[in-house]
Amino acid sequence: MELRAAGESVGPPDPHAVRLLTGQQLRIAHLVAAGATNREVARQMFLSTRTIDHHLHNIYHRLGIRSRTELARALG
Repeated sequence: MELRAAGESVGPPDPHAVRLLTGQQLRIAHLVAAGATNREVARQMFLSTRTIDHHLHNIYHRLGIRSRTELARALG
């Protein structure tokens, strides 16, 4: 209950949910999970940081997660 109050997801992410991501979303997710900042991902993929923000928002929504830490766990 305390984790939920602090904004953390209580259950583990669904490992099969990664299949819901597009190829570009999956690449972004892996880069972010490896520790890259949005700006670093944008530079590497030749996209704007706003585009990366948009993709991350959709990635989090599709996977039912709220943080980079949870993203790393979901892809781990």
